[in-house]
Amino acid sequence: MWPYPRILAHRGGGKLAPENTIAALRCGLEHGFRAVEFDVMLARDGVPVVLHDPFLGRTVAGSGNVFDYDAAELQAMDAGAWFASRFAGEPVPLFAEVVDFCRAHGIWMNIEIKPAPGFERETGSVVAGATGAMFSDGVGVPLLSSFSETALAAARDAAPELPRAVLFDAVPPDWQARAAALGAVAIHCNHSRLDGATAAAIKAAGFGLFCYTVNNPARARALFAMGVDGLCTDRLDLIAPDFA
Repeated sequence: MWPYPRILAHRGGGKLAPENTIAALRCGLEHGFRAVEFDVMLARDGVPVVLHDPFLGRTVAGSGNVFDYDAAELQAMDAGAWFASRFAGEPVPLFAEVVDFCRAHGIWMNIEIKPAPGFERETGSVVAGATGAMFSDGVGVPLLSSFSETALAAARDAAPELPRAVLFDAVPPDWQARAAALGAVAIHCNHSRLDGATAAAIKAAGFGLFCYTVNNPARARALFAMGVDGLCTDRLDLIAPDFA
């Protein structure tokens, strides 16, 4: 049985706010979302920050890689102006700041471990260790996920008590063995590459099944009919938290 919310706001606020920022979390809250997905990687000094890309220039003004800068330097950068002028000056948040905001507002988290190339094991270990420490009280424990099986293995070793999900684009033929090796409780995949037979097999094997990123209500209904347990969306205005 899937114990988590069924509809998550992708990167905090979907397409309605600058992704992976506190402003995005506020936007999700305004649309009634109490469940979010966001991405975490490491700054140069090993501090986890909430960003999707391992390089600057798309959502954060600047150049170079995230790991070329310490966390304090990233915090001083503008992560909002690219989206709209009213978000100018929105900072890159620390992972701890995002967790604090979510816990203060009763928001459940799917934390995607997003390591920069070459930092898979370190990122998995640090993010899981930090998460385990912040949720040592066992309240609202998040789900860790990653495309990097190396990062997930490191997360398992660092905080075995935290639930994990393995992310795939298309679900591979050996998905079950790979998920079992990681102690994963769920399979997360690209909704556009999921078919009914694969969904049925995943559910029959006892795993949770989650899809990204679903922005069409008709497709969301079809996925739930297929047996999908949960999904994330960019269209908070079309697929509400109570959609399911």
